[in-house]
Amino acid sequence: MTQAPSLDARYHYRLIARALQEIDAAESAGEMLSLQVLAERLAMSPAHFQRLFSAWVGVSPKRYQQYLRLDLARDLLAARQPLDVVADRAGLSGTGRLHDLILRWEAMTPGEFARAGADVTIHWGRFDSAFGPLIAMGTSQGLCGMGFCAEMGESDAFEDLAKRWPAAHFVHDPKPLTAWVTAALSGRGEARMTLIGAPFQIKVWEALLAIPSGHVTTYSDIATVIGHPKATRAVGTAVGRNPISYLIPCHRALRKSGGLGGYHWGLGVKRAMLGWEAARADAAQ
Repeated sequence: MTQAPSLDARYHYRLIARALQEIDAAESAGEMLSLQVLAERLAMSPAHFQRLFSAWVGVSPKRYQQYLRLDLARDLLAARQPLDVVADRAGLSGTGRLHDLILRWEAMTPGEFARAGADVTIHWGRFDSAFGPLIAMGTSQGLCGMGFCAEMGESDAFEDLAKRWPAAHFVHDPKPLTAWVTAALSGRGEARMTLIGAPFQIKVWEALLAIPSGHVTTYSDIATVIGHPKATRAVGTAVGRNPISYLIPCHRALRKSGGLGGYHWGLGVKRAMLGWEAARADAAQ
């Protein structure tokens, strides 16, 4: 099992989250922050901040900002692999391996789905991430919810996830979830998931799981891969209903035109995720 994050790791998550927020705000204003300015805002020396940021993001702060200044969505779409090829390679089964992360997932039966979580205990907790605070929820079988709070707020994020299981019993206890959340955020270890949704939604989420980090696809490509080529709008709705954000990477689904499309937890969060992943993928080549 993955160990719980250390105090240093949690502190670094918060620092990187603040750095990404500063960078995103500057980018929205048409500015590019120097290493010196970023380090000063985070009360760190430039050399220390550069080392920390590069270790977490995979590239320097300057390089990351250059990614955001590009037409990131269109560039990623131009370089994408056909989703049917990627999905076939991934197998779309209940187990997958993405680099150093092992994913195991199980969908609830139609009967369990209809009972809306009756007789199910769901543990939940607050966690730090490079994209801001998040709420995670899980059953004894695995994570059943992950939502980001930076734009929505913690109480709304909790309610959004909890209402998907209206008959469940919720207990604030992050400990049973820590190893899974740590694996999801670090990309190392094993993460388990319990999916609750209609069969069509689960097909869409399985297709999302086949998209590697640093790559993207379109809603129409997903519709084709799952055998419903005319259901692009329904696919978009299912993507938006994804209960386990980031781990089921709905942020990697874009409009065919190259626009970012929507994102349930905020477009700023989606853009930061795509920039982060694109930078790390490019640095790894």
